[in-house]
Amino acid sequence: MTEAEQKPEQAPLGRRLGFAIGALATGLLSGLASELLTQSLDSGGWIQRIGIALTVVLGVIAIVYNAPAVLNAIRRARSGRVVTTSELHLAAEEAEQWMVALGSKSGGMDAAEWYAMNADRLREVLQSDKPGPENADDLARICDALELWYVRQADPDALLKLSEFLRTVGEGCGRSDLKELAAARTATAYRMIGDLRSATLWLGISSELAPNGRTAAAMTTRRHVERALSSLHRAAGTSAGSDRDEALETARNRLDDARLRRPGPDLTAEITILVNLAVVQLYRHDAEGAVDHLHAAIARATAAGDVSGEAHASELIGVAAWMRKNPREAEGWWRHAAHLNADIDDREAQARCLQHLGSAQAVAGNLKKAAEYLEDSAGLRTSESPLLARYLKEVGDTSSAPPSPGPPPHLPWPARFRRWLHDRRSR
Repeated sequence: MTEAEQKPEQAPLGRRLGFAIGALATGLLSGLASELLTQSLDSGGWIQRIGIALTVVLGVIAIVYNAPAVLNAIRRARSGRVVTTSELHLAAEEAEQWMVALGSKSGGMDAAEWYAMNADRLREVLQSDKPGPENADDLARICDALELWYVRQADPDALLKLSEFLRTVGEGCGRSDLKELAAARTATAYRMIGDLRSATLWLGISSELAPNGRTAAAMTTRRHVERALSSLHRAAGTSAGSDRDEALETARNRLDDARLRRPGPDLTAEITILVNLAVVQLYRHDAEGAVDHLHAAIARATAAGDVSGEAHASELIGVAAWMRKNPREAEGWWRHAAHLNADIDDREAQARCLQHLGSAQAVAGNLKKAAEYLEDSAGLRTSESPLLARYLKEVGDTSSAPPSPGPPPHLPWPARFRRWLHDRRSR
């Protein structure tokens, strides 16, 4: 296979916006369970924060090589040279290729390494060329690639700056489609921050800017998914009752709308919707219903080569197994998800799975093994996790203390763990 055959073709505008709904909506799955198991062990709540970055694969992904074109453009940008339109085009093409590879089976690890080395330099490339009608699409393609990385890295501040840049490009070129996408992207960033009011405002602005073009259905789908994620955030912030039930019903309705409006067959968008429908079911304590959605998501992720999607669905199947009081099955799914995330170098997701495993070992009383998992999780984190630090301290303190009698065996596992924590803190 030649190098030309290995590289995916340049994506047209419609396909690029498919990334905005498929990849981005997928990568933007709600922040509702990031400390999934440990939060539930301590407080009895099941899903508190999901912070994953599922990635996109449209069609069969070939191996992507680190071609020198984008690196040459980056070196010129670093030296202060103005990037020409043709060089910008090559940079955009290369960034798009790595975006397609990120999270995929064939090139996920290499793509993560490339992004880590070159994301900042791509921003310099954006700033090195004056926006105009002749280069607006190439600038937007680089923005698409950076958005996926910022979502994966959970960096809403960088995403806000990127959205402002794209909005400026759209205004300068009279491109309503780019302003529409920028507004939706701003809504995503505010949701990641937790400012749901601003997120809703920007989704409304995006709707008002929507042109009646070939990308209309795709952007409508993205807004439906984004509104569903905001509803799931609201559900996370309310106690069980009518308010939470209403938020969950709204989320489900928006996901059903997204399913109906998605532009044609789109495995990535379908994975997004299925996983989020499973989250709704987990909130409702319907483990069986969630597993049905998640197995369907795994089947589609396997067909698409989307390792990130398969990993997250596997992680949530582990949660459902734990809810059904089957810790052995849960740990098996979490180990599988951790291995998948390691294969694509998604360290935050891998750390989250290791944290689940460490917490499960603590519940079982295997404190030495629990400490190993939790320490490995801490080593992979790119951001601080106060909850992880607290459990590391609790497990470390207990492992060096004399053994104490366990709680009565008839207590359910959440009560056992809370009793264990209380005993440790009262010493």
